[in-house]
Amino acid sequence: MTDSSKVGQFVWYELMTTDPKGAIAFYTDVVGWKTQPWENGDYTMWIGSDGALGGVSALPERMKKAGTPAHWTSNVLVADVDATVAKARKLDAKILVEPSDIPKVGRFAVLADPQGATISVFAWATPMPAQDTSKPGAFCWNELATTDRDGAFHFYSTLFGWQKSREFDMGPMGKYLIYGVGGKDLGGMFTKGKDGPPVPAWVYYIEIAGLDAAVARAKAKGAKVLNGPMEVPGGARVAHLADPQGVAIALHESKKT
Repeated sequence: MTDSSKVGQFVWYELMTTDPKGAIAFYTDVVGWKTQPWENGDYTMWIGSDGALGGVSALPERMKKAGTPAHWTSNVLVADVDATVAKARKLDAKILVEPSDIPKVGRFAVLADPQGATISVFAWATPMPAQDTSKPGAFCWNELATTDRDGAFHFYSTLFGWQKSREFDMGPMGKYLIYGVGGKDLGGMFTKGKDGPPVPAWVYYIEIAGLDAAVARAKAKGAKVLNGPMEVPGGARVAHLADPQGVAIALHESKKT
């Protein structure tokens, strides 16, 4: 059962990593999350101030053999997974995992958009409370670096009903498109340059109360700072990191009032 008012929003974030224990030690220290084992013991949930917001598990062997690196992924809430997958196929997406049930949790599928970035679609069996994205520890921004921003936005706006909120001119990097749904900004997307990710990819931002201290903790735990800390339009500050297992993640500190 899906809450229609939340359709099109990001609802669950998962880290598939080569070292779950190391990742748990890193993110609990840097972000402040707690953890809770899932029923079968092979999956651990991330717990924020509003409850469970995602999970961490070992990168499956089939992905390792296919050359897939450790990564963060996300789920977008839809009313009907099967109907969404059928629509995605017509929009030239590649279906990586066909619609499947997670007992007592919901139904999901994994797809690659026409440019190659991967994302999951999901429908709850029993809806969970929404996260307050302004609170520290919450995922607050979902950013797509792609080879064709306009093509990607056409795909996602058609599939999820995302709408363009506004744009920022980033000079040589082109325009940064901010998108949302139901009047709520969800993130941004842009055409990546030579210094961007090697392939189209999503990067997820976590809200942090003290960015500089969090970056210092991250470095002490073995993370690499890829960019920042720096101020972005609107007065917020961000930093882009590679966690100790090499997974890209970003930290966001809202503008101080």
